[in-house]
Amino acid sequence: MNKKKGSNGGMGLLSVLCLIFIVLKLTGLISWSWWWVLSPLWIYLALVIMVVILTALSVGGR
Repeated sequence: MNKKKGSNGGMGLLSVLCLIFIVLKLTGLISWSWWWVLSPLWIYLALVIMVVILTALSVGGR
């Protein structure tokens, strides 16, 4: 049987961190603003936007 090794599409570090923050917020263990609780999602979004912009700049400069 041929087994393929590779990414299984699981949750990444920022997703797990966001999930932990949400659970802590909903259980009342932290009293952070929802902006801070969801900050791992914003970090991920900012990284994706940065990569897209850098890629566009490098392709556009040719």
